[in-house]
Amino acid sequence: MTLSVLDLSPVSDGSTGAEALRNTLDLARLADELGYHRYWLAEHHNSSFTASPIPEIMIAKVADVTSRIRVGSGGVMLPNRNPLLVAEAFNVLSTLHPGRIDLGIGRAPGTDQLTAFALRRSKEAVMAEDFPEQLGETLAFLINQFPTDHPFQRVKAIPLDAPTPEVWLLGSSDYSAHLAARLGLGFAFAHHISPGPAVASLRAYREEFRPSGFFTEPQAMLATSVLCAETDEEAEELARSYDLAILRLHQGRFGKFPSIEEAAAYPYSEAEREQVRQNRSRITVGSPDTVRDRLTKLAEAAGVEEIMATTMVHSHAARRRSYELLIGAFS
Repeated sequence: MTLSVLDLSPVSDGSTGAEALRNTLDLARLADELGYHRYWLAEHHNSSFTASPIPEIMIAKVADVTSRIRVGSGGVMLPNRNPLLVAEAFNVLSTLHPGRIDLGIGRAPGTDQLTAFALRRSKEAVMAEDFPEQLGETLAFLINQFPTDHPFQRVKAIPLDAPTPEVWLLGSSDYSAHLAARLGLGFAFAHHISPGPAVASLRAYREEFRPSGFFTEPQAMLATSVLCAETDEEAEELARSYDLAILRLHQGRFGKFPSIEEAAAYPYSEAEREQVRQNRSRITVGSPDTVRDRLTKLAEAAGVEEIMATTMVHSHAARRRSYELLIGAFS
């Protein structure tokens, strides 16, 4: 099993955004030392829950403090962006860190509708369904290959001699699975967002994949929430914070990541307890043996050999330990 990391740079209750970003760099160094394959940074806006709205900045910082691990975006939310600027940003990153940069692209806003309006500057841009066209332009800029009759044919993304990053589509449904397969891109399914369609979407991607200049064979991974501790009991205790945090997120209450004590004292209604039970399908919680067994079964069902784990827990020390135990379980 190939293991990778998805980091949302969570801001815990009682800490600051600056601490969250420093924790990201600390965790990246650890992941590099432990042998994780990739380290991806997410894009979220207008949230006190996370601290990294522009993954390109943190990709540069993480690549600077690591030496081996691949670093990328999980992902760049393309509807918020300009394709030429995305291509040039990742050209620069690939030039500085050749062979180590991944461009993961998503089509969600990574935020609420009002913030999406602030990012895109018009209601028409918020409502537009032009993701395939945006993606096509981004790919053309990356390889400097527009059709001869295209208006941007003479526009080149610089540096001109930049190595092309690995390009992946992110998805939580089969939409991006079909698109990634048709374009010959990598595909990462967000099981931590929508576990239900994961297996079918990943299998569809593999069955429909067409070779391209980016990948000659299908490259798929499953991104999922993982919380690993020394024992099942300790992991369940740590997961209390996750349960409350995800519940609040779905209720539109974007506070900082709660402590175990706050979560233990929270007066759940019966409806909220049911929501927590449903949310547990998004996360694997337990000891190293428990986590290994469950992730192995999930990977086999989905037909993937790479798991990208995102671990959300109040204590940074517990988050570090979770990643240590996770890779140890598969060693």
